[in-house]
Amino acid sequence: MTLAEIITRFLEHAEIGKNQSRKTIENYRHYLGRFAAWAGGKEDFTPKDITLEKVQAYRLYLNRLVDEKGQQLLSTKTQNYHVIALRAFLKYCIKNDIETLAPEKIELGKIPERTVEFLTREELERLFEEVNKGLGAVLNGSRKVSGTAKVQALRDMAIMETLYSTGLRVSELASLNRSQVDLVRREFMVRGKGKKPRIVFLSANAVVAIEAYLKMRDDNFEPLFLNYRHARSGRRDGSDTEWSAEDITSGEKRRLSTVMIEYLVRQYARRAGIIKKVTPHVLRHSFATEMLVNGADIRSVQEMLGHSSITTTQIYTHVTNKRLKEVHDKFHR
Repeated sequence: MTLAEIITRFLEHAEIGKNQSRKTIENYRHYLGRFAAWAGGKEDFTPKDITLEKVQAYRLYLNRLVDEKGQQLLSTKTQNYHVIALRAFLKYCIKNDIETLAPEKIELGKIPERTVEFLTREELERLFEEVNKGLGAVLNGSRKVSGTAKVQALRDMAIMETLYSTGLRVSELASLNRSQVDLVRREFMVRGKGKKPRIVFLSANAVVAIEAYLKMRDDNFEPLFLNYRHARSGRRDGSDTEWSAEDITSGEKRRLSTVMIEYLVRQYARRAGIIKKVTPHVLRHSFATEMLVNGADIRSVQEMLGHSSITTTQIYTHVTNKRLKEVHDKFHR
């Protein structure tokens, strides 16, 4: 079999045998496709021809790729993603008795230690003050406000409170369904990366916000958070319309996208005067940072974030190391 044929089998195994996500498989296809193209697409090139010398040459090729302005095209991190995909492919070959290079012989390139962006307590207060201000203007304003504007403001508050109280990834938040969230026990299960299940917990504020939002809704759609941009009909007066029977069966089309969630978080941060680039993932970082600053143990935070490795969670200790601060305060003169 040619290299391309074995890569196809590997991708099929990733989809069916390992039940990996569509995004992971797309990335494997892209990275391995680049390797196959670099190898020349020759019929006689097989996994047996993959040697340390060829891998070294391939990595030099990746490192020297430039755009039309002569700027390096791939960061060290992205280059490592290519190598990780190649190692996964080699591991598959070894497991299926296809002669090739041992994957453990390939080391990843060293990358700068990762840092995270998070919001300080003062910034968090400003952000939620802005969300509250927007909600108050809609619900208590003197001018007449449409029902769609009211439910959208309540939705935004529910989204912001849920993001901050759970540390959910934006994709996890967007995929939430009404039946999934237990507002009585203030907890629910989500499936994160690798479809691994974990339990997340809602704050009392998040529960109040979600309940207020759901109470305002008059539909039977399953998605927890809806897009109201196309909620109206083509009526010239712009008045709200009742849901049709067809709408009830097509609620998935109204599910709020990750792009729109990112947009509304960015907008509220801008209105709050926060200079940092604020995203749902920054709120996730802020959730973890606050937990650790207030005394939570790192293993618990690891579970709540859904990290497979404690190493990933340890990045937050660089910004929350209270012991080092206490040592500095005690001994610095």
